[in-house]
Amino acid sequence: MPVRISYNDAEPARQADTVPFYRVLPMLARGPVDALAELGRQARGEALRLDLGPFRPYLLTHPEHVQRVLRGNSANYVREGMLWKPLRRLFGTDGILGEGPAWKSSRTILQPLFTARYVASLAEQMADAIAERIDGLDEFARSGRSIDAAEEMTDIVMHATARVLFGDKISPADGRRLAPTFDTLAASMGFRMLMPFMPYSVPLPGDRAFMNAVKAIDEVVYPLIRKARAQPDDGSDIISALCRAHDEDQAGDRQVRDDLVSIFLASTDTTAMSLTWLWPVLHAHPAVAARLYDEVDRVVGAGPARPSHVPELRYTKMVLQELIRLHPPGWVMPRMAVVSDDIGGVRIKAGSIVVTSPYATHRLDEFWERPLDFDPERFSPDIAERRHRYSYFPFGGGPHQCLGQYLFYIEAPLAVATILSRFRPVVRNPGPFTPLPSVALRPKQKIELGLVPVERTPPRPR
Repeated sequence: MPVRISYNDAEPARQADTVPFYRVLPMLARGPVDALAELGRQARGEALRLDLGPFRPYLLTHPEHVQRVLRGNSANYVREGMLWKPLRRLFGTDGILGEGPAWKSSRTILQPLFTARYVASLAEQMADAIAERIDGLDEFARSGRSIDAAEEMTDIVMHATARVLFGDKISPADGRRLAPTFDTLAASMGFRMLMPFMPYSVPLPGDRAFMNAVKAIDEVVYPLIRKARAQPDDGSDIISALCRAHDEDQAGDRQVRDDLVSIFLASTDTTAMSLTWLWPVLHAHPAVAARLYDEVDRVVGAGPARPSHVPELRYTKMVLQELIRLHPPGWVMPRMAVVSDDIGGVRIKAGSIVVTSPYATHRLDEFWERPLDFDPERFSPDIAERRHRYSYFPFGGGPHQCLGQYLFYIEAPLAVATILSRFRPVVRNPGPFTPLPSVALRPKQKIELGLVPVERTPPRPR
């Protein structure tokens, strides 16, 4: 079924097909993430409207439609509306996840700290921090005790991120205080995500835990800001850069706080959750796992992985690219239309909420062969497969594209290769593992890993 692409008034706009309340609500209740993907697959890329009573967002999954929202007419589609309400209580209204002058200011300050060249300059420090933290897993391997995959991947990534992006201004103790708040935020947002139209005067399950987590974050972040202001330096870390750029007053501190929370969560939780999904994927695909292990053994050996290894870890990169196709950290990207627009021949009225979802678009049969299969060969540099630019957008696109993509493609291979140079993680609890809607896509169930040490034959004396 061809999808009409129209962005003008040459053809009369039509109404989008509407998924009725009685059908869409049970799907979303069972699992919002998979519900969006299934609705997108059934519509084969056509624009849909979801009837949720007082809330009727559009679901746009066709790459052309996604491109229109995120890039082609991005100024018309702002990060506002009901679906942003739960996030605003965490990230605030200004800063890098906002809109307008505050967003532009934050983007200008932070962009130089996330370029490919600058991130590459941090790679040696990052490799050291990752190896240092993974050394601590030896105890689990020796004792045979399981680890919580999400907890340990978060700790590894947080340790590296705090050192290279925040100049150790976030201490290990601060990191240990922040890490549990991520889990709390993830677990407590479900009802608000499902019912964004519900006023906050009406308490929902999870509200108190969510606000307690935000308070715990603020109790760590605001003292960091006060300390950085009291001891200013010319450091290139994110905290110093933001404090130099914003006035020392309540409004300035609030914007620094909003940016720090946004960047810290984005640069840790997104990579950590991607790595968390990796282990059940490898468990379910032993041939992929065997090839990945072989590459790490050949390139890295006993480890740890160094930045010089990353260009040689070609299959590792393919695995990671396929991993974030099926498990993109930023699984949903809602926007609000400022003025009316035509997308795919459908009139999107001013004030309407549109939802784009990498998780859904990455599963469309019209753009991916066997889209539900995990197949790293899709990303082989030897296969000259042409895809629409927005059939694959795990880091978003347009002016709001995620700053952390270059960081991911250095940090994630270093972490994976260093772990696999030492251990073979084994999933000990049965799946299936289902996605939990949160800031970053994470498994709802705990993933327990056993760590089997890699036994290597010592080299023969010459």
